[in-house]
Amino acid sequence: MTASEFVDTSVSEGIATIHVDRADRHNSLVPSLLTEMLEAVERTADDESVRVIVLRTAGPTFSTGGDVASFYDHWESIVDYSSEVVGALNDVIVALRTARPPVIVTVDGQVTGGSLGLLLAADIVVMNRKATITPYYPVVGFSPDGGWTALLPEIIGRTRTMRILATNETISSEQALEWGLASELVGGDGDGDSDNIGEGDGAVHERTDAIAREIASMKPGSIERSKRLVGLELAEVERRLERERRAFIEQIQTEEALEGMAAFLETL
Repeated sequence: MTASEFVDTSVSEGIATIHVDRADRHNSLVPSLLTEMLEAVERTADDESVRVIVLRTAGPTFSTGGDVASFYDHWESIVDYSSEVVGALNDVIVALRTARPPVIVTVDGQVTGGSLGLLLAADIVVMNRKATITPYYPVVGFSPDGGWTALLPEIIGRTRTMRILATNETISSEQALEWGLASELVGGDGDGDSDNIGEGDGAVHERTDAIAREIASMKPGSIERSKRLVGLELAEVERRLERERRAFIEQIQTEEALEGMAAFLETL
């Protein structure tokens, strides 16, 4: 096992598990965490013994995306900081999509903002029935990142994506499954109650591990070629993500974004 400040990585019987833990900040994305995650993905993808990668996070929240407090604290250098964060997130998304082994992401809690990109980069998404996905961009005043405009419309359609982004609509786990964002749902009661998500419900992790073991038993070359042939070409993914990065930087410099961050932080 290798460990760093926020990311632990272990490999056993062909399965690499990348465990992200910034639970005290709801696994919000900051440069150091994203750098550690990228290093973990690249390291495990280069390990010829690895047949499948599992990505999971700690605590009751999968991730709240970019850390709004950190953006606010870096207002004087907001262009450089925003470019670093979104650029690092894009690097992680590309690394997950291009990793030689297939990637399973376990979603055992709320997903907001750019953390959706980790799901969009995955090959298989196993989701807790009580988990939800919400953009929050129109609330805070940010431009979408993490593939909300670059990758999501390819899965759920342009008009549905725009409605969600414009109204800050929450996507339920059932909708995520129906629309192709989730591969399957596990645990919970599906009533939409977000209390205690991810606490004491190990079923989603057990199911993820079972799928990982099944994949690890298969012929790796066949799976690797299948992964390369599914989805958009890498150059197109990178072009679309870069377009999001530039738009994010433009929007976050506005007075609207500054006011939105301040108002949002007051509610916490």
